Amino acid sequence: MTEVLIIEAGKSEKHYWRDLWRYRELFYILSWRDIKVRYKQTVIGALWSILRPLLTMIVFTLVFSKLAKLPSEGAAPYAIMVYAAMLPWQFFSNALSEASNSLIGNVNLISKVYFPRLIIPTASVITSLVDFLIAFLLIGLLYLYYGYAPGWQIFILPIFLLLAFVLAMGAGLWITALNVKYRDFRYIVPFIVQFGLYISPVGFSSSIVPPQYKLLYSLNPMVGIIDGFRWCLLNGETPLDIKTVLLSVLVSLFFLWLGISRFRKMEKSFADII
Repeated sequence: MTEVLIIEAGKSEKHYWRDLWRYRELFYILSWRDIKVRYKQTVIGALWSILRPLLTMIVFTLVFSKLAKLPSEGAAPYAIMVYAAMLPWQFFSNALSEASNSLIGNVNLISKVYFPRLIIPTASVITSLVDFLIAFLLIGLLYLYYGYAPGWQIFILPIFLLLAFVLAMGAGLWITALNVKYRDFRYIVPFIVQFGLYISPVGFSSSIVPPQYKLLYSLNPMVGIIDGFRWCLLNGETPLDIKTVLLSVLVSLFFLWLGISRFRKMEKSFADII
């Protein structure tokens, strides 16, 4: 039975969320297309998802552990501590970068047919999630190489992954909407990603941050997410501040609300502006 789409004047808000479900096949198609296009005509394909965090882990381990002599947490090797942080950071940074340009890269689709535009940046975030799952495989090899094993905390990891998804989705939607109207954001996003890498606890542990700066430092929502990943993947040996995690939850939910509300407000004008 063929579905018939009826567009009624003034009823777009009423049917919008239902239309998201009706267009779920488009969501699947766009997600799969983005996955195939990302590594098309590359020599090593999806292995880039592993190489990028691996090479960053090696550099950070040499700089922070060997040269700066910063300590690891408990018995966990410094390399695993860094890689456990690289996993959520790479997912967030990739999702933010891909989502911010997703509408610009689908101009023809947006200007010709009706569908909830929210599908496009969401598909980009899902593509980054696939990259995360590929990169996650390497940590198993690191466990074997260093003779290290995670504890029961690893089963809590999906909660922190969900939190990272919420943050990436919210920030991605907000930046996507801004990028359509203000094209300067194509230059701002790489700077945000680069700056965020150094103010987030990727190459170092949150335990070295002085107490007087702890609250300001924790306003970065990636702090609670990264600390949560480390706690799950390093057998609970890294400190996990519940207040920091709760603050990350609140900030992530705020960005999700902000992203959806700003995206929906500007969505009607996308076809004209883009």
